[in-house]
Amino acid sequence: MEAEGVELLAGLDDLAVMGFVEVVSRFRFFHRLKRRLGALLDSGGVDLVLPVDYPGLNLRVARAAHRRGVPVLYYIAPQVWAWRAGRARKLARWCDHVAVILPFEAAALREAGARVTFVGHPLLDRPDGVPDRARFAARWGLDPARPILALLPGSRRQEIGRHLSVFLEAARCVRDTLPGVQPVLARAASVTRAWLAAADAGGTADVTVVDDTRALLRHATAALVKSGTSTLETALEGTPFVTVYRTHPLTYRLARRLVRVEHIALANLVAGRAVVPEVLQRDATPRRLADLLLPLLDEGSEAHRRQSEALGAIRGALGSPGVAERVAELAAGLLEAAP
Repeated sequence: MEAEGVELLAGLDDLAVMGFVEVVSRFRFFHRLKRRLGALLDSGGVDLVLPVDYPGLNLRVARAAHRRGVPVLYYIAPQVWAWRAGRARKLARWCDHVAVILPFEAAALREAGARVTFVGHPLLDRPDGVPDRARFAARWGLDPARPILALLPGSRRQEIGRHLSVFLEAARCVRDTLPGVQPVLARAASVTRAWLAAADAGGTADVTVVDDTRALLRHATAALVKSGTSTLETALEGTPFVTVYRTHPLTYRLARRLVRVEHIALANLVAGRAVVPEVLQRDATPRRLADLLLPLLDEGSEAHRRQSEALGAIRGALGSPGVAERVAELAAGLLEAAP
């Protein structure tokens, strides 16, 4: 967004906080940001508010805009189907339109009275400039003839801290059984090498670290993936995987009481069943993860074949390319209709 000329009031490093306990320490920052956004709305220079995801802050911005008569197009809606269903009524009351990216989201919001359009998932809009296996392997010093195990521990600092060491140890357990496997760590653009070093005290020396996640997933035999949008990225590449999530114990206990869905992986939610294994909290031991990954690293196994077939069906459920254009059309319509 910044590269396209958007003026940023806060960067991703400031905003990338998840969980209940984790947000408390940033309360003052968010309070100041909320006041700053309110002053911007009061200036009279805002014609449309387009909140993207991030409901903790963005729902408050939507309410503030609605009270001032500024139209609101909410893109990537809060997960009202998972918890806090009352947010659906707030979206209906405060937003002129809601653009959702998962096929099952629209019904709950329409029932609450919202104007909703399923626009498809934005991952479908990515250009396919993925290098072939030989070029990818040559760039990162890998052997194209040997299987690759992709490791995706997350893109936020707190996720790296909770997932990296157990992911690396799981990879070591896999290599004890299959010495030919090449563990490769995906480093998101938001992740610094200092974060990696701090999270595992140099343990990443045992693996190749790449900054091309999509190509890694395209050429990996199997993957170990932190729960989140990355599970859909992995599903779209058709790579069998195991998903993991670890968070603060208090955050997890609160979530267990509040969340109403059977699965945590978006890939499983879209499929409507447990397509990929989900391992949470203390259950995510290196040995447990390695035992789940080993069958998936055998391309001739029933587990690999069955999951590959199931992942293929997920892509079709996510809509079609042109997502950004559809959202832009909704925004233009609201601007044209505004007094």
